[in-house]
Amino acid sequence: MNALLKWLKFAAQNTLRNRRRSAVTVGIAALGTAAILLAGGFALSTYQALAQASARATGHLVIGKPEQFTKDEDVPLQHGLDDVGALRRRLLAEDAVRHVLPRVEFSGLVSNGDKSTVMMAAGIDPDAEFAVKGPFLKVEAGTVLAGGRTLQVMLGEGLARSLKATPGSGLTLLASTTEGALNALDVTVTGVFSTGVAEIDKRLVYTDLATAQKLLVTQRISSLGVFLGRMDATVPMQQRLRATLPQLDVHTWVDEAPFYRSVKELYNRIFGALGLIIGVIVVFVVTNAMAMAIIERTREVGTLRALGTLPSQLVRSCALEGLLLGGTGALLGTLMSIGVSLALLAFPVQMPPPPGRNVGYPLLVAIDAPLIGATVGAMVLLATLASAWVARRTVNKPIVAALAYT
Repeated sequence: MNALLKWLKFAAQNTLRNRRRSAVTVGIAALGTAAILLAGGFALSTYQALAQASARATGHLVIGKPEQFTKDEDVPLQHGLDDVGALRRRLLAEDAVRHVLPRVEFSGLVSNGDKSTVMMAAGIDPDAEFAVKGPFLKVEAGTVLAGGRTLQVMLGEGLARSLKATPGSGLTLLASTTEGALNALDVTVTGVFSTGVAEIDKRLVYTDLATAQKLLVTQRISSLGVFLGRMDATVPMQQRLRATLPQLDVHTWVDEAPFYRSVKELYNRIFGALGLIIGVIVVFVVTNAMAMAIIERTREVGTLRALGTLPSQLVRSCALEGLLLGGTGALLGTLMSIGVSLALLAFPVQMPPPPGRNVGYPLLVAIDAPLIGATVGAMVLLATLASAWVARRTVNKPIVAALAYT
């Protein structure tokens, strides 16, 4: 231990022999570390936000018949669930399950009498839906649906504008029943909402479960959304429910979130390549700094060799110099990234809307201990290995040649 401390002190003194070069090396390592941590923290923050939004939209688990997820329906609710009440009670008996929300999904036409347009509709249990999911819609006008009131709908902002509909307007919903016949219902608009995605707002209609089933002439539902107490309970509960409900299929929120999967795959590639490039730059900077330092000390190395110092000891000393430079830079970069992350919480910055959306989002950077540990460890390891590698050639030079070097 004393020997290691002695070599560390020796390495630290060597790094201070050229303070300007050491400061530049440490600065670049710090900026590289901060850049990786900020990019990775932004990606992790995005993943967490998308994961929470996706799980809130569909439920941590989605239960339906296997055909509901794999086949197209010839008529609405062809693959829907029957006897939903018993199934809900069975699910709510599980300790990890907090809520079970039924959903009826169908398509058809919505008309104001003069104009008809295509709609993508969802029948929900209003009181439970808005209580469990929270404010997942931005109400632009009117109010949300309320339990106990039937024959009411909420329209997406674009659809309401197309139909010139406002709260209180009367509309007609047209859809095929489960028998293939055409059915119509007169409904009243209670509210206009925005999801933040313009293309969805042009088609989406929410109504209560009873109205949707009355329109489709059925008591079936499309699927059940199961909401759990913790996100990490999703996979264990999926396995349990698949074992206890073999006649049904159980999907996780990840299976029902293609946008989340696409964004994660894209960001992993972008920020993975960014981290690789920054790592290479840091390695080259440290290698260059150590190469210059060792070349300047060639005669000193020859003298130490003549006095009996082993080449391995000199390589170790240079490696420790790289460790100190890379470690100091990595720690400073970590402090910089944490400072920026906290500053963004105190002084929010709004990002512009991503493609396909009309609502921006706050810029947040997650502070993730595993990411910090991996990044700092990688920086220190790369700097140490680069220093040891560049030192090998000089310390193995013949003593006479090293002493005669000018």
